[in-house]
Amino acid sequence: MRIIISPAKKMNEERDDFPALGLPVFLDKTNTLRDWLKGLSYDDAKALWSCNDKLAQLNYDRYAVMGALDELPRLTPAILSYEGIQYQYMAPDVFTAPALDFIQAHLRILSGFYGVLKPFDGVTPYRLEMQAKVGKLGFDTATLYDYWGDALYREVMRDNKSKAPGEPDRFVLNLASKEYSQCVEKYLTPEDFCLTVVFGELKEDPKTGKEKVITKGTLAKMARGDMVRFLAERDITDPEGIKAYDGLNFRFCPERSSEKEYVFLKNG
Repeated sequence: MRIIISPAKKMNEERDDFPALGLPVFLDKTNTLRDWLKGLSYDDAKALWSCNDKLAQLNYDRYAVMGALDELPRLTPAILSYEGIQYQYMAPDVFTAPALDFIQAHLRILSGFYGVLKPFDGVTPYRLEMQAKVGKLGFDTATLYDYWGDALYREVMRDNKSKAPGEPDRFVLNLASKEYSQCVEKYLTPEDFCLTVVFGELKEDPKTGKEKVITKGTLAKMARGDMVRFLAERDITDPEGIKAYDGLNFRFCPERSSEKEYVFLKNG
């Protein structure tokens, strides 16, 4: 099984808890992006990032001094570097050793800058969303989707074989946002099995009077991180086991789920 998740915009440098164990697999492609970003003017970089002056200056300064990306003692494990809500609810800094082994084997973080990251790949803070229109500022491709092509899919699927009863081969558990999950979903073959998890609440549609599932971004991020922790602590790698998740008052809803989409509703 491979679990795919999105990165977070907010990042830090933390080297005290755990050391980085390896380097991102697409470091050459990341270096190409780094060199291009370092050559942007401040105004172009801010426009690319679509952020305020404080964040733009922080990240512009980061790229200005960003050197070699292959010096492990200077790098932070990816799983500890990202600080978004999803990662706060995952809380990997308090994982047991078996849970850490689980995420290293099964979890993959998709990134516009690094491509695909294992949890303990060493990274340095950056800002570059997958949806960034890089071609407008002179990059070689119009979008990062074009730049990465099927490389992220191929890396996620590499050695993705069943290792437990009930777990299908080439199984991807999609806990990523659409912005990132499409980097994998677009290239799926009939031999692949991708299961997407939806976290939502039932709300009545005023036009039809029928109830429908509404997803709220912050709540979904919280639940995605919490589900990763749930799976890691219990060593769950099969679709049936995923249904048992009951964190943050979510419960699996079989009536609204399908083989390839599991719906979890708030308060049951």
